[in-house]
Amino acid sequence: MAGARKQTIRGVVQSLAVIGVVVAGIYVYVPHDDKADPIKKPVDYRVELLTARRAAPYPVAAPQGLPKEWRATSVTYDGKNGKAWHLGFVDPDNQYVAIEQSAVTAGAADKYVTSVSQQAKKTARTQQVNGEAWQRWEGSHYDALVRQDKATGSTTVVTGTASYEQLAKMAAALRTK
Repeated sequence: MAGARKQTIRGVVQSLAVIGVVVAGIYVYVPHDDKADPIKKPVDYRVELLTARRAAPYPVAAPQGLPKEWRATSVTYDGKNGKAWHLGFVDPDNQYVAIEQSAVTAGAADKYVTSVSQQAKKTARTQQVNGEAWQRWEGSHYDALVRQDKATGSTTVVTGTASYEQLAKMAAALRTK
């Protein structure tokens, strides 16, 4: 009985050794690039943009004319919760920039901005973009530029890890049609 157990353990060890050699061989011979761009294929957001523009009760904004180095990474439209539009990008410096829009009421706008900007706080500073004043928000994770449109009842947030300069470039590229 003890001899059979010893032989079984030896077989298991030998099998694991063979599997380890095969896995090591695959790892060595299969090409992989640790420095490769994790976002090889940008997201095409045209269909979601058209859908959101038809469904949202406010003019949905999306960038036009950005250089190809700006890559779209994510897109969603939530027709229920505040009719929220999200469009995420990676800028030429590989920093994250997102457009967040919602039909939140004036009283709930600050709470919405805090949520989408990863807890950024409103500052007393504004930044002019295309002749419009955008409120600056600063945070430990994301900074943001925020504009509230009282006529449409919408709040637009350009937020992310990018610099205010890059956030302003995105804000300047936004068009509603």
